Amino acid sequence: MRLGDFDLTILSGGRYRIDAGTMFGVVPRVLWQRVFPPTDDNTIPQATNCVLVEGGGRRVLIDTGYGPKLSEKQRSIFQAEPGDPLAASLAARGLAPEDIDTVILSHLHFDHAGGATRRADDGRLMPAFPNAEYVAQRLEWVTATAEFPELLAAYPLDNLLPLRDSGQLRLIDGDVEIVPGIRSLVTGGHTAGHMAVVIDSGGETAVYLADLCPSWRHLATLWCMSYDVDLLQVRRMKPNLLGQIADQGWLALVDHDPDHAAARLRRDDRRDFAVAEFVC
Repeated sequence: MRLGDFDLTILSGGRYRIDAGTMFGVVPRVLWQRVFPPTDDNTIPQATNCVLVEGGGRRVLIDTGYGPKLSEKQRSIFQAEPGDPLAASLAARGLAPEDIDTVILSHLHFDHAGGATRRADDGRLMPAFPNAEYVAQRLEWVTATAEFPELLAAYPLDNLLPLRDSGQLRLIDGDVEIVPGIRSLVTGGHTAGHMAVVIDSGGETAVYLADLCPSWRHLATLWCMSYDVDLLQVRRMKPNLLGQIADQGWLALVDHDPDHAAARLRRDDRRDFAVAEFVC
């Protein structure tokens, strides 16, 4: 996809399956199953649609999928792909991890930050992108590394501490320009430090929504996930940002939709917002 002077490419960080009810939280099953019918084991497919932004002499990666470090038990539970899906996606474009300059992590849950690190042949944990600066919100990092018992499963430290120890981590506070043309937009809601990523170039704008709106099935204001730590904040921020995207004709990017990663949106009287056109 061309966006002004940037090239945007969707890279798979791995597909998996998850309990359908967890993706819709308090939304009654009779409603969500109409738009996302589960299989007999009550699971639905999920993508991890990472975004590669190329331009201005840089290669910037937004989110990293679940990575290559899942245990066999975890892979079985999530029916996750083997190997390192993100590295394979890069290789299919003729790129290596060494070619990435910046990695932006929208938040630090395992399915967004798991691919940020890998194990070397001798078992040592190390950053998966050796030449990259990793960027995350300070509030998100503090929460993720605090070792709160109730959050340990959401924030495996193997995904995070090697970034700090390598000196490649940059923590930011709030809405800032990360690199020219790419800026953070803190939304909270899904996690306290969750951010969307806004890409501006040549008068065109794209917004990576991350888990503020994980799929096109979640466009309705009240449709949230059971993983959201602050439902009220999601229900405040999501319609504001989706409304801006729809009204301005911006491109919207979602992480977990298994069918389409990018779309133009429109306002909709019935479900608040709807897809006007799928882009990819």
